[in-house]
Amino acid sequence: MRSVFMRYPDGKAKAVTFSYDDGVPQDKRLAALFDAYGLKATFNFNCEYVRQTNFSKEEIKEFFLSKGHEIAVHGANHRANGNMRPIEGIRDVLDCRLELEAKCDCIIRGMAYPDSGITSMGSFGTYAQIKNYLTELDIAYSRTLGGDNDSFALPQDFHAWMPTAHHNNPKIMEYIDKFLALDISEKAYHARRTCRLLYIWGHSYEFDGNNNWDHIEEICRKLAGNDEIWYATNIEIYNYVQAYKSLQYSADGRMVYNPTLFTIWLDVDSRLYSVKPGGTCRIE
Repeated sequence: MRSVFMRYPDGKAKAVTFSYDDGVPQDKRLAALFDAYGLKATFNFNCEYVRQTNFSKEEIKEFFLSKGHEIAVHGANHRANGNMRPIEGIRDVLDCRLELEAKCDCIIRGMAYPDSGITSMGSFGTYAQIKNYLTELDIAYSRTLGGDNDSFALPQDFHAWMPTAHHNNPKIMEYIDKFLALDISEKAYHARRTCRLLYIWGHSYEFDGNNNWDHIEEICRKLAGNDEIWYATNIEIYNYVQAYKSLQYSADGRMVYNPTLFTIWLDVDSRLYSVKPGGTCRIE
């Protein structure tokens, strides 16, 4: 029986992504820092803050979209989904998505839960209801928080996407070193050869408040320029994983058809294969 593992673009087994909340003026400086180090981030815009800081359409394009970053939903009013009636949550998410799409002139499908999100559920609903209305609103994923860990695992549930750690986690450098040292080659134990993801989140205004922009620059410096890493936004990771899951196999597993628009990579018994869009690959 063959061992088959997903691989990121170009056969890479590691990915790094960042997620920063609220849509505040400091996001411009942070985006420029990511650009300088060749990193990608998702910026989750709270519509109230965006209106106050007056990000123009031109600024959003210049500082974020044209550099390959993602803009995602963070609530029209920055209210926790777990503490709203479903009808209120629906309106908060939909209003934010509509406003951001008009301002960004692009389709927005990602989200980070505002405030306490789904970590504190009030008496108005359940996570199942929240996940259901996010799905109906075409929100592909939503980042949660409160479970920092060094498993570097892809989410089983993209609507409860747990990041690795906040940038101020005391163990963040330890986590990064562990991630960089991971062996995901054919020499690694079988169960450890799955793709890994380092996911860092926070708020860019924290670097002003703590006077520690050097901290995020050190993080960028440690992670940048690594040929083993795919640098991606949240939605790029989601889209790629979904495309991988769409691969179709022959009954004996010797042929793989790719019905998507992505070139998909996979490791079969320690041998790399790529399947082009609309193409069929034969496994040796």
